[in-house]
Amino acid sequence: MLLPFDDTYFMKKALQEAETAFEKGEVPVGAIIVVQDRIIARAHNLTEQLNDVTAHAEMQAITSAANFLGGKYLKDCTLYVSLEPCQMCAGALYWSQISRIVYAAKDEQRGCSVMGTKLHPKTKIEGGVLAAEASELLQRFFSQKRK
Repeated sequence: MLLPFDDTYFMKKALQEAETAFEKGEVPVGAIIVVQDRIIARAHNLTEQLNDVTAHAEMQAITSAANFLGGKYLKDCTLYVSLEPCQMCAGALYWSQISRIVYAAKDEQRGCSVMGTKLHPKTKIEGGVLAAEASELLQRFFSQKRK
């Protein structure tokens, strides 16, 4: 039996955030943070809007989730993000001690695995959930930018 709240369900929510970023002219990356099947943070890239290179979806989501929880550690939380976290975001996720990271598309050039970035020893990471959908959105965004 398929549970209503599985990785695909939550990744679809992260992809909705990525669509919002796309509509705002931001690189379409979306993120949500979940604890006990409850979404406690939703975010998308805001680097253009805020003129801030650190305003990645994951960074926005970490801040939002920490504010919701009233503490800086995201133990027992899962981050769902439409693109593999970069080195900067992986570093912030390390310090947040997040329990799990699930990403859609792999970032072959700047992803944390390619860059050799270490995550917290207790953090589990897995990728590929709705990767085709996330990749298509990124490709559509960059092909429009190149026109």
